[in-house]
This record gives sequence, C-alpha cells and structure tokens, in this order.
Amino acid sequence: MLVAVLGAVSVTLLTTPLYQATTRLFVSTTSGSSLAETYQGNRFSQERVASYAELIMGQTLAQRTIDKLGLGINAIELQERVTATTKPDTVLIDVAVLDESPIQARDIANSLSDEFVALVRELETPEDGSSPDSRVVVEQRASIPENPVIPKPLRNIGIGLVLGILLGVGLAVTRDLLDNTVKTRDQLETITSTGLVGSIPLDKERRKQASISFDSETSGIAEAFRKLRTNLQFLAVDNPPRVILVTSSMPSEGKSTTAINIALALAETDKSVVLIDGDLRRPSLHRYMDLVGTVGFSTVLSGAVSLEDALQKTRFPGLTVLTSGAIPPNPSELLGSQSARKLLSELRAKFDYVIVDSTPLLAITDAAILAAGADGVLIMARYGHTKREHLSHAVGSLHSVGAPLLGAVFTMTPMRGGGSYSYNYGYYGGYTANSGPQPSGDTEASVAKGDGASATAAGLPASGPGGRRRRKAE
Repeated sequence: MLVAVLGAVSVTLLTTPLYQATTRLFVSTTSGSSLAETYQGNRFSQERVASYAELIMGQTLAQRTIDKLGLGINAIELQERVTATTKPDTVLIDVAVLDESPIQARDIANSLSDEFVALVRELETPEDGSSPDSRVVVEQRASIPENPVIPKPLRNIGIGLVLGILLGVGLAVTRDLLDNTVKTRDQLETITSTGLVGSIPLDKERRKQASISFDSETSGIAEAFRKLRTNLQFLAVDNPPRVILVTSSMPSEGKSTTAINIALALAETDKSVVLIDGDLRRPSLHRYMDLVGTVGFSTVLSGAVSLEDALQKTRFPGLTVLTSGAIPPNPSELLGSQSARKLLSELRAKFDYVIVDSTPLLAITDAAILAAGADGVLIMARYGHTKREHLSHAVGSLHSVGAPLLGAVFTMTPMRGGGSYSYNYGYYGGYTANSGPQPSGDTEASVAKGDGASATAAGLPASGPGGRRRRKAE
C-alpha cells in the first residue's frame, strides 16, 4: 500500500499540469409556422448534435484552428486535447480544450468554437445560397482557467491507496498459497506424525552466545527450554529416554543451539548430562562452548585416546561435552561401527542423559545412522523456514532405520502473533488428587525459582539453588 501511494504521489508530481477551458454551443433550426413543424425542427437539431460533436473533434476543424492561431502543433496533437460532449435530449454541445497554458487553452477553445460555427454555416448552406435549416451559436465563451485539472492529487492518491490494498491482499494470499514452509502446530504434527514437545522463541542473543545460564536466566527462551525439558521427562514415565539425538531436515534450523540448551536444562535438575557433537563433518559445539575440538568423538572411536581423556568439563555444573574430534575421512562408516554403539552404551552407563547433536538428515546419512542407536530423536523445524517436503523426507529417513521419534520442536518462532505457542503445565482441571483447587501458574517456573513444594506436588525433581539447598538440608 505504501509503495502504491508513493507511486501515485510520484506520478502526480511528475505529471505536467494541464488547464481546461470550456465553451458551450447551441444548435438551432429554422422555426416552423406550426407546432408540428417546430417539433420536427427540434428533433432535427437533436439529431444534428451527435454529428456536430464528431466534427468538433475532427482533424479538419483542428487544422483550421491551428492555421488561425498559428500554433506550433499538428492537427492530431490538437485533436487529442479537444473533447466534445452532448447532453441527451438537448441541443447543447460542451467543448473542452486542454493545454499547458491557461491563456492558450482559452484561446484555442474560443477559436475552435468560432471556426466550427463557420464550418457548420458552410456545410448547411444550400447551393442556391438560401438560409440554412440549421445553425450553431456560441452560447458561452471560454474564460481563463485558474487551476489545473490534471493532475488530480486526491484522485491519484485514492486510486493508489485502493490499488495498494488490493495488491497487498493479493500478494499476501498468493504468498500464503505458495508458502510451503511449516508454520503451524497442526502442520508440524501432521507431517511428523508425532506431537509438538516444545516451541523455542526467536532470540537474537543466541547468535552471540548459544548457551543459556539457567541458574540466573528467566527469559522467555529459558522458560521455553524448561517446558521442553518437562515434556521430555513426561514422554515415557516408565522408561524415559536417556540417549536423545537432536537433528533437523536441513542446516540453519536451530539444531545445535537447541541441543546445547536441552542439555543445560537437564543439567539444571542436578542430573549428569553429556553433550556429544555427532557432526563429524562440520562440527560446531567446541566453538559454541569454548572447548578443544581436536580431541573428541572421532579420536575415541579410532582408539587414539580414551573416553576419559576426551570428555571435557564445562563451566556449567553437571554438563560434560564430548566434542567431535578430528574430522575423519569416513564419518559414516565410523558412526555406524560397533565402536560407536559401544561408546554410546558406555556413556549411558556413566551419565543420566546423553544428548547427541547430529548432522541434518537430508544433507547426509550420519544422523540416521546415529538415530538407530538412540533411545529417541527430537526433530527440529524452524518456523517459516523448514519446507514441508524436506521435513517429510527427514521423518521418512528416521522411519527407514527404525529410529523412535520422540517429538518435534518448533525453533525460532515469533515472540508475538499466531506463530508463537505457549503452554501452562498446571494440574489437570486445576485440581490435584486431593481435589483441592490449586493456584494457577507454570509448574516449571515454580521449579526454576526453587519452589520445593511446587516441585514435589508436581512430581518433578526440584531444581535451582533453592532445591539444591533443601536436599542438602534433608
């Protein structure tokens, strides 16, 4: 709409102003001696009016006017500036002339009318020289116009506004029809055939620092990861997944950032967590976490170093990282080896949770190979970026290797609008098993603030500094 209005303003400003001068002609016939003759004469004049209007806009009259005034234009150009209109059931002809000069517009209109009166006299006079049956009189002569009639700013801006609205609506509808990205929960759950377990809002600060300090962070994105953590803990109560692989269909969908913060959120509950960089082609965790990247997953699998020597402690309590190590020439074979499965089993025995940041599923097969040995897979979908067919093919890759899909996670969702999702993990129906009404609020938020009572009531592990102090006291 803004572009269309600006275009209309530009056209208005760039259009050369034109002034319009008008005259009015009266067509009459010789009066009859009886009422019938007078009526026939009037009908004769009305029939003549349409023909006279065509003559006024004709080339002959234009040339005669040019010759009279000595104008520096040709007849065709003058024709384009002259308009003759008639009113139904009348003998009046309105003649309008446009010109860049108001004075010249007046002169052309008056001269044109005078020449037309003479032309009609020539055409209607019989050969014997008797009086013509029809004649034309200039009933109203032209005056100098004060204001230009072209351009019309209000009309142009109004048209631009309406056109802009129509184009904007059309563009929005077309874009929506052609948009094949995932933007709604229903789309995501339908394509993945699983539930949405988390929605991570867009946070530009994560570009500078991927990890979140959950001990002190209470932002929207921190709460989103806490809710995701809660969902993971309730996915399978009897046999909760402990080796979780994080992947996506294509790069740049928030996979690594999500893997890091899922691990940190789990570590916040006093669980021991190891984060593995399973991308042996374009590793990134060592950069995000400021760790050594040359010793890690690949070097342990090759037998160059022991697992104990490759594991690196981080500045975050409870979180250990196994970086990718040196980039091998055969990543797929290395990840699909028995050594890789044995290593994951060993890490499962040493830590409460094993989070694996893998490669995108459609780029290479490494993620599908690792997924086969994991307890479950979380697949990322970036709001408004991940294409539906890409996500569908990625899910198909997981099904082909028999990898259990735990759920889908929306990443980089808008903070406001229909694309953002929020959840309140309160009690079902607002009541506990003791049938007492409970205060509304986010259980995870209470846990994060160290509310031990809330954590116990919800069946969640108490977390945060308050929870730790309480357990030590007990």
